[in-house]
Amino acid sequence: MVEKAYEWADGATLEEHSRRKHRILREYFTQYLRVRLGHPQQTRFRFSIVDGFSGAGKYKCGSPGSPLIFVEVLRTALNEVNIRRAAEGLALVEIECLLILNDGESEAIELLKQNMAPALALARQECPKLHLRTQYLNGRFEVVYPRIETLLANDGYTNVVFNLDQCGHSHVQLSTIMAIMRSRRSVEIFYTFMIEALLAFLRKSNPRLLAQQLSYLDLAPNDLVALEGAMSRKEWLGAAERIVFEALGTSAPYVSPFSIHNPNGWRYWFVHFANSYRARQVYNDILHNNASQQAHYGRPGLNMLSYNPRDEGSLYLFDDLGRQDAKDQLMEDIPRLVAKAGDTQGV
Repeated sequence: MVEKAYEWADGATLEEHSRRKHRILREYFTQYLRVRLGHPQQTRFRFSIVDGFSGAGKYKCGSPGSPLIFVEVLRTALNEVNIRRAAEGLALVEIECLLILNDGESEAIELLKQNMAPALALARQECPKLHLRTQYLNGRFEVVYPRIETLLANDGYTNVVFNLDQCGHSHVQLSTIMAIMRSRRSVEIFYTFMIEALLAFLRKSNPRLLAQQLSYLDLAPNDLVALEGAMSRKEWLGAAERIVFEALGTSAPYVSPFSIHNPNGWRYWFVHFANSYRARQVYNDILHNNASQQAHYGRPGLNMLSYNPRDEGSLYLFDDLGRQDAKDQLMEDIPRLVAKAGDTQGV
């Protein structure tokens, strides 16, 4: 499959799946800031946002892209927090944020600078407690990542959020994801993985080509066997999701791969990597608040990704019914887990 690059100069079209991703990203980032600014004694929060595939920041319809979304949420969330803190008699909190914006297209970066200017000016005017520093880069993410890490290390940033919304499926190597997650304790990654790019190579007549396309995930040849028996679209989703999860699962303590709903099929995974259980829980809550936009093929409960896609599992939607199914399954999974651990644990 030939990857489709955005035509930013003529105004890129905002596809529905991107709109859904943006909504989830906006809601999660809002919650992220509320949690990180929640300590009553806190007066300062210092962190960095790295947008590895930033684009030009604005679509043809006028909707903001991820760079503008980050600035909007920073401004509105910080003002909201400080209004509440002032009402409670608490000291106001300041944010110092390094916003690193990279894109492989030089044209996109030049347009991004123009689109960011009014948003940054508005943030300075309406939110004096927000101190934003912006660094623009132009290059393939794998090439510029060492420079990004140098910028973060030199300035001592220990809290970092990466948004890696790639066009395609192989612009970010697994080794890079692992390096990011091990670089610091408080780091999270939002990683987009394009299912359609894999489907184009899912051909029984050419398994070597499929293996080549998946080679960046360091999959063993036997791992592809699960795909051969997947006949229906849902079964394929389950088989592919399990393989990708097993490949990515070693990259971080908490890896949450869920498919983004599209009227024409399940085309994208929006994967969240975190070192903190609390971060994973906030993400999970956001998914349940956007039940019509995300799904997972598998089963509810503790072992939702440990299933055989050929003979079990169903489409798990993050709705009220799905949450109740998860609670019911946990009533069976937790006692079984405790029993296997020896029933009691020493202190």
